[in-house]
Amino acid sequence: MGIWDEIKVVFRNGSNLTRLIYINIAVFVFLTIVAVVGFLLNNPEISGKALDLFSVPASLNALLSRPWTLITYMFTHKGIWHILFNMLWLYWFGRIFLEYLDERKLVAVYLLGGISGALVYIASFNIFPAFTGVVADSVAIGASASVMAIVIAIATYVPDYTIQLFLFGRIKIKYMALAIFILTSVMDFSINSGGKLAHIGGAFFGYLYIVNLRHGHDIGKGFNRILDFFATIFKPRRKLKVTHKKVANEYEYNKIKAEHQKQINNILEKISKGGYDSLTKDEKETLFKESQKRN
Repeated sequence: MGIWDEIKVVFRNGSNLTRLIYINIAVFVFLTIVAVVGFLLNNPEISGKALDLFSVPASLNALLSRPWTLITYMFTHKGIWHILFNMLWLYWFGRIFLEYLDERKLVAVYLLGGISGALVYIASFNIFPAFTGVVADSVAIGASASVMAIVIAIATYVPDYTIQLFLFGRIKIKYMALAIFILTSVMDFSINSGGKLAHIGGAFFGYLYIVNLRHGHDIGKGFNRILDFFATIFKPRRKLKVTHKKVANEYEYNKIKAEHQKQINNILEKISKGGYDSLTKDEKETLFKESQKRN
């Protein structure tokens, strides 16, 4: 089995957490290849245009021209450290999430948390005066808003879950989530403000999701149904297999049926010419069985 075949098997049989990580890596590899091609052709604009197709813009006009970026941006990274840290956080907290909640909820929190992060980022850049001069050119990429949603969601669901942390020993997940949120979303807010606003949006959704879930309402259920609908559309339909054996059986059945009907017709014709007494014992028995089947 080749590497590509192994990847397909792992993706098909793995958890949704594995699939999310694989999709992030696939997009990163694709954009990296595009960047290499652009460099070799001495045309760096190729890389920029490809990145624009995946990045969510702050400009409302630009967003209307590429609305799919509300989803694609959360699978897009630029730089190895960017994707490495996001995937490590996703893996660590995603595994804890799956200890208590199912895989469909993980996908819903990831995607809806990412969308919430994008909406907070876009709304803030169009509302607050601090971003007036940059809103037309600003874009956001990265899974951090989605990851933040998962971190805050599981920390809200099992706040006293303890993690063994290097140099710090055992620490409750609620304190770790709070530290992550402050360090990545509040500290040095003027630097990468768009990313930090997206973190806040993701964190808010993660908290809101669990609060509603505790009251018996899964606000991601409707979104999961939409995903199921599209999965059904794009899932290849199984083709009906018609084997030669089945065709042969049908042929034999029709042949036997035709011969039996011919035999009955001959018996009835014999009766019309010579009467019932002209039939042999076997013919009388055949006719009797036929009459029983039709009653």
